[in-house]
Amino acid sequence: MRRARDRAPVIGDLVPAEAGAVEELAGLVTRFDHVAVAVRDLATAAPLYADLFGGRLIAGGDDDRLAIRSLQLSFPPGVKIELLQPLHEQSYLAAYLEKRGPGFHHMTCFVEDVTEAAGRLEAAGYSTVDTRTGTGCWDETFIRPSSAFGTLVQLTDSPLSWTDPVMPEGAGIGDVLAGRIAWNDARPAWR
Repeated sequence: MRRARDRAPVIGDLVPAEAGAVEELAGLVTRFDHVAVAVRDLATAAPLYADLFGGRLIAGGDDDRLAIRSLQLSFPPGVKIELLQPLHEQSYLAAYLEKRGPGFHHMTCFVEDVTEAAGRLEAAGYSTVDTRTGTGCWDETFIRPSSAFGTLVQLTDSPLSWTDPVMPEGAGIGDVLAGRIAWNDARPAWR
């Protein structure tokens, strides 16, 4: 059984002395980026999000390191949704889908510095995991769902712009779905 002191503080739990730790987090997030949805088959999900809802392709492709295929779409006035599909049954995402089913996977926000953000969060009592820095293109950490009210929160910093399409010339959703596009760390590229 989990004890109250083993979890991250919630606003109702805070007493004035603890409130300062949470106030230290003010301004940590510089921009909300996207919500990710886990699906078993992108080809089945894409028509709803791209055709019916009118999503515009921003990025996508196979990430062989994570064993996932992604498709990121933008909607007016700049809202983004990322669809995620496992590439094979050994993918972490296949295990996630088996346990939880399709649906919300994570939300992503930008911060100025991932290392600093992770430190500030930990100091305030929030648990982070899978911090990855030094990539030069996409540093990240995650706030564990146990510390974020059941939500996996990805915090990232990147010197690259992620607001405009970054697909290779001539690439479309069909190319992503067919596995012809792969992530090369920083950007999608033709295989």
